[in-house]
Amino acid sequence: MLSRLTRFLSPRSISSFGPSVSYRDIAPDMPTEIAIFASGCFWGTEHIFLKHFPPKPAPGKGILATAVGYTGGKAEIENPNYKQVCSGSTDHAEAVRIEFDPSVVGYADLVEFFYRTHDPTTVNRQGGDVGTQYRSAIFTTTPEQADVARRVTEQVQAKHFTPKGTKVVTEILTAGPWWNAEDYHQLYLFKNPGGYQCPTHRLHW
Repeated sequence: MLSRLTRFLSPRSISSFGPSVSYRDIAPDMPTEIAIFASGCFWGTEHIFLKHFPPKPAPGKGILATAVGYTGGKAEIENPNYKQVCSGSTDHAEAVRIEFDPSVVGYADLVEFFYRTHDPTTVNRQGGDVGTQYRSAIFTTTPEQADVARRVTEQVQAKHFTPKGTKVVTEILTAGPWWNAEDYHQLYLFKNPGGYQCPTHRLHW
């Protein structure tokens, strides 16, 4: 798994992965993939994915680990903090990094769920949260993921948004350096059930 990550993540960003949220030990030979999604405030993005694909007590759902963090920003800015990202000066997006078992849940299913659970038609905005850090984006880790992301996006556009006269503005980008967010952001809404959740983070269809 780590060898695959080096194709799109810098050594420093790999070493900064802790604390990711792991739910069980992963065998060295287990075929796993990484999916990275940005859909507004990362608290809600992580929360709704884990509510729908719970690693436990239902380990058959396919998600093995998650972390929230920052990606897609200016190359010269390393290890940004929350305050910097929220200022909009770094161009990073708030995102969730999902490690999953593709034999249990397909990447296409995760991409479709991503679209189901936010508004992909607003530029740099989800609900009342405004700024480049809240943009809708898919960061792909392989050429195959990029192909799937584009295909699912076209299907979602045709089925759910073209009839409404709206257009999906989600960016599909090759994943770059990833920086874990501060500890208190990880699993935030599980640790703080009454915490803020963007109202667009719900099942839209």
